[in-house]
Amino acid sequence: MRVPELALLVLVLGGAGCRTYEAYPKITSQKGLVPADQFAAYGREQAEEVAIGRAFAAAYQGESPEALAQQATAAVAYAKGLPDVVSVVPDTLGSRLTVQFKSGWRAAVLPIPDGKPAASTPGLPPGPGAGAAK
Repeated sequence: MRVPELALLVLVLGGAGCRTYEAYPKITSQKGLVPADQFAAYGREQAEEVAIGRAFAAAYQGESPEALAQQATAAVAYAKGLPDVVSVVPDTLGSRLTVQFKSGWRAAVLPIPDGKPAASTPGLPPGPGAGAAK
């Protein structure tokens, strides 16, 4: 093999080993986690956390900074409509929210892209946010 052919082979093999830069599929993966509906059955705040995650996923429009900011804004608006949510702090580029509940519990909420609407989460208390899934 000549040097140009060897260099081309190295470039092709090196390019094939590169990872993608799409973070969203990795962040939203539910592998190894308790199923969302089962986690929602653990309590009222857990149900609200799952509903927020579902609303967060439903608002996904892409990975541009503007799209991620719009997604987080929609999820924050949904979360603030739930009865037990005290505060919500978005991390737009990290695709997560930090939610504090009335009990003092804080939870990191990631998008849950299971295709179910937020309002269909079992155990979700009635309230203004319960039916406001976007």
